[in-house]
Amino acid sequence: MSITLAKVAEMEAEMAQTQKNKATAHHLGLLKARLAKLRRELITPEGGGGGGPGEAPGPSRYH
Repeated sequence: MSITLAKVAEMEAEMAQTQKNKATAHHLGLLKARLAKLRRELITPEGGGGGGPGEAPGPSRYH
């Protein structure tokens, strides 16, 4: 979790330093997307449970 917080702080600092213009808009958009993903991960950490292979489907409706 502390690694994620460090990444968030690093990205926020990079966004603050990056000049906003047409040439950097794509880069800033990517940073915003990564930042949103990290923040979402902080709020709801993935438990990693995984569903396993699941069950086989039931009988076919059309024989």
